[in-house]
Amino acid sequence: MSEAMRDAFGKKLAELGAVNKNLVVLDADVSSSTKSSIFGKAYPDRFFNCGVSEGNMAGVAAGLAAGGFHPVINTFSIFITLKCLDQIRHDFCYNKLPVVVAAAYGGFSDSFDGASHQTIEDISIMRSLPNMEVIVPGDAAQAGLALEYALSKTTPVFIRLNRNAFPNLSDSSGFTEKKPILLQSGKNLSIAANGITIHAALEAAKILEKEGVTSDVFSTPFVKPFNPGPLLDSVKKTGKLITVEEHSILGGAGSAAVEQLTQKGIAFTWKPIGVKDVFGDTGPYNELLKAYKLDAESIAEEGRNFAKN
Repeated sequence: MSEAMRDAFGKKLAELGAVNKNLVVLDADVSSSTKSSIFGKAYPDRFFNCGVSEGNMAGVAAGLAAGGFHPVINTFSIFITLKCLDQIRHDFCYNKLPVVVAAAYGGFSDSFDGASHQTIEDISIMRSLPNMEVIVPGDAAQAGLALEYALSKTTPVFIRLNRNAFPNLSDSSGFTEKKPILLQSGKNLSIAANGITIHAALEAAKILEKEGVTSDVFSTPFVKPFNPGPLLDSVKKTGKLITVEEHSILGGAGSAAVEQLTQKGIAFTWKPIGVKDVFGDTGPYNELLKAYKLDAESIAEEGRNFAKN
């Protein structure tokens, strides 16, 4: 079964709105795209369309949070990250306010609108902010779990969401333990895939397995805090770590993983797979993923060469 994260997130907002009377949702005039409109239709008195004024939306959310509400702000990741950064840093993070920053259309998923609407730097920006947690779900189920988790916190949480539909992962148990989730076991490579790249990583592992190269494959939705947990044991075993992310290789999930693992005193080599310090392009989503070497065949090729060396 496949479901788009934005659809699952919108439904979960409405579901949680029934039991959490302090939950309020703010959108920047794109609720039909982010699917926060589902909440708006169910609870119009707790839904606020702030128009194309993202910074103002964040400021209103800060006031609501200071007044006892638990706001969720929702718009495209590129706008929520850049246009709201002042308010997110100074209002949400500095004051430890309970605001959920729901960043829709992350990565290349707004594919036809090009670099102006795509974001490959949002994770690195958000994880650098004190008091901010960062989650990048890998499927619709993890998106729902991320929202439930974020609404249990009294501090800000950034959730990066993808526009497109992906199959449900086989297992997301232990999500709230904030550790990498092992989805496949092997002995030659450790693959830690962030967000939707887990699907291509699993396909790549199947390709490599046919060639005699087996891999531990992890879904890593929690970027900050990053608890290496079972990934540490895997890297001790294989000595070779591949990180995969729909984001710049500078400062994202791969960097977070290596920062933690290198503090454990183990020896390993690292192959980062992600966007190589360039902007996005325009076109069909799957073709963009292939162009930026985030498809299964490209990941398998990188893994093949890495295993040989």
